[in-house]
Amino acid sequence: MAGERKDNRIERGNRTRQLVLDRTVQIASVEGLEGLSLGRLAGELELSKSGVFALFGSKEELQLATVRAAIRIYAQYVVGPTLDIPPGLDRLRQLCDNWIAYSQQRVFPGGCFFYSVTAEFDARPGPVRDALARARRSWLDFIETTIEEARAAGEVAPDTDAPQLAFELVSFLETANAESVLHDDPSSYAKATKAVRSRLRWAATDPSLVPPDPTPTA
Repeated sequence: MAGERKDNRIERGNRTRQLVLDRTVQIASVEGLEGLSLGRLAGELELSKSGVFALFGSKEELQLATVRAAIRIYAQYVVGPTLDIPPGLDRLRQLCDNWIAYSQQRVFPGGCFFYSVTAEFDARPGPVRDALARARRSWLDFIETTIEEARAAGEVAPDTDAPQLAFELVSFLETANAESVLHDDPSSYAKATKAVRSRLRWAATDPSLVPPDPTPTA
């Protein structure tokens, strides 16, 4: 019986923790990680402040847990759907399309979570900045690996500079996100899609491997 009570407490704690993190990723994408507070979350979610504090212990740990939760969501929407696609240009193109959809559909209400909070912490040394830097490096590494796999599959030109191409693709994506959020301009996503596909055709051994640009919707 004591074991059951302990298991129930753990399960309730895990549910409460997930409830809090579901809210913190939304807040942080709009207001930044500094917009988080244990008291605010307790009030909004009708939880005890002491209970929220017991789950996270400090504002910094709450921020770090929020970053980890955002990474999981990001992977689910952007990276995960590409893993069953064979290595090649189609996987690389789909990765970019997924990113555009992730921003455009406002998986996080403030657009890309990482674009928003990285600007907040990029010049502030500490564990949160380090966690964000690791997340960004992991994302760029994944794109570079995807490019290198496409090259190994014979679909990307042998002389392609994978880090440079990854940098350019990410720049297109992040600019679309920024323009959409700042100017409420959804046309930025079509522009980014066109730019990505143009760049992939330039790098491809056979440009026809990259689908035509989508037809603009009315």
